[in-house]
Amino acid sequence: MKLPKFLSGNTVLKITSLNAVVITIRLVVSVFIQRLLAITVGEAGIASIGQVRNVMVMLTSTSTMGIFSGVVKYVAEYKEDKPELAKLFSTATIFVIIGSVVSSLILFIGSSYFSNYLFKSDDFVYVFKLLAVIVPFIAVSRTINGIVSGLSEYKKYAKIELISYLLATVAILIGLYTSKLEGVIIAIAIAPMIQLVVLGFVFGKTLREYMSFKSLKFNLIYKNKLLAFTLMSFVSAFLLNYIEINIRTTVADEININEAGYWTAITFISKNYMVFATGLFTLYVIPKFANIHNEKDFKNEVFSIYKTILPIFGLGMLLVYLFRNLIIEIIYPDFTGMEPLFKWQLLGDFIRLCALVLAHQFLAKRLVKSFVVTEIISLVLFFVLTKIFIQYYGTEGVVMAHLVRFIIYFAIVIFVIRLYYSNKQSKPS
Repeated sequence: MKLPKFLSGNTVLKITSLNAVVITIRLVVSVFIQRLLAITVGEAGIASIGQVRNVMVMLTSTSTMGIFSGVVKYVAEYKEDKPELAKLFSTATIFVIIGSVVSSLILFIGSSYFSNYLFKSDDFVYVFKLLAVIVPFIAVSRTINGIVSGLSEYKKYAKIELISYLLATVAILIGLYTSKLEGVIIAIAIAPMIQLVVLGFVFGKTLREYMSFKSLKFNLIYKNKLLAFTLMSFVSAFLLNYIEINIRTTVADEININEAGYWTAITFISKNYMVFATGLFTLYVIPKFANIHNEKDFKNEVFSIYKTILPIFGLGMLLVYLFRNLIIEIIYPDFTGMEPLFKWQLLGDFIRLCALVLAHQFLAKRLVKSFVVTEIISLVLFFVLTKIFIQYYGTEGVVMAHLVRFIIYFAIVIFVIRLYYSNKQSKPS
């Protein structure tokens, strides 16, 4: 039986549906793992794991010098032009080498400082020395993921994500039962190595078709183009995760470590359902927007995406809110202090999703100034509002700041995109 035309011809729905299968499996596994972690390491352990995960995200940016979205954009544009791709990969390779070496040296030399800054002790120095060794694997894995996304290989992307996640989960289980919190942190640190192996098995043949090591000239033809994405990644990935680390530390210091664990738990739940959108952004939105050149087509595409995903996400978030107490009981037993955080986090995430669809135009069109200005405004709002609200509302103030931040951010993004097309129309063709 053939699918209705709406389903068979809707790429957004295809990617969303495929992601739904993968992420549903991930969610089931994640519920089991998070429950084990909550019972075994408690609120303080969850907070420490949150610190490590933030560091890992920062490393995906610094180790590649933030070129992921640039790789996605230009692979999408030149996937039929092998000579142009060779130039792109040559420049990307140099960026990855520089980013990896610098990140590794900083981690290794500053391991004691980072351990004390994040965990208030020298007990985790070995983690940062281990990460210094693993950084090149993080960089290569992230870059290849950019190629997969640029080619819109969403079936292979889904397979890679699922297999990598399941293997990383096994590593976490082994770490938890052998060394508890320390073992879990080590398992999180080696996850990029696992993903790289999976990438090689699933995507190796396709990668060889598009990337020939013999054609790499180690030139910097794409230097200026990719440096723009370096700046954007520094703002969006590095600074955001630095601020999250700072906020978690503030909550732990000004309230208590358990409250920091509650906020980490709610953000973990948020990141799990927001993963549904992440694959859509990298596999569909950036490549699609990169090839749209007028306001009418852009608006049509945005409304098409909204019509497809917002009802699905809205219903999902409503169910999460209605069953929040059951979710806490199942995933985080005794974390009852996180219940008031749900409404603000969910509302903020829905507005965030609406805004992010539009904001990916900045990445697709390499609108560096627009991206950097809007992101910095967003991050400053989050940081400042959190510092203010936490004095009056405690941990709940952090998620209230999250909502207010994205309401303002959404309005600013709409204004900036309208200004972009207005200026484009006023210029002589």
